[in-house]
Amino acid sequence: NLLWAAFGVNRTESGGRTAPSAMGVKEMDIYVFLAEGIYLYDAGGHTLKPVLAGDQRSKSGTQAGVGKAPVSLLYVADLEKYGGGRGMRVDAATQLAWSNAHAGFIGQNVYLYAASEGLACWFRAFVDAPALSALLSLRPAQKVMYSQGVGYPARTA
Repeated sequence: NLLWAAFGVNRTESGGRTAPSAMGVKEMDIYVFLAEGIYLYDAGGHTLKPVLAGDQRSKSGTQAGVGKAPVSLLYVADLEKYGGGRGMRVDAATQLAWSNAHAGFIGQNVYLYAASEGLACWFRAFVDAPALSALLSLRPAQKVMYSQGVGYPARTA
């Protein structure tokens, strides 16, 4: 449900998603870091595709405490999708601007879902993009944007 809220398909006839995407590009990919491994969210099938085994959550951000949350989401923009055969000519600066906005929309959906379920979450801009790109064997056109941890609120005494 968390991933569906983030960027799932909510209009099956058109493939429309729960977060807007300029010109229907849908360039954002969500990598899911769990204790057992890293997965890629397949929105069309609403499934997780295995990417890498093992607990890599601590690599999903550079701040203290990263890796303690049960789930960490990594938002990656696939800039090749801007060519997508739609006859679009979108310059690189516009692609990055749109992808930043799209990641923000997805992150906000995650915040809303987390709030509805009594969960906590943290949107992170501090990520080691080169290291994550290497870890995930990303292509040059795939750009690591942000990550977001989701877990249980800290207990207060």
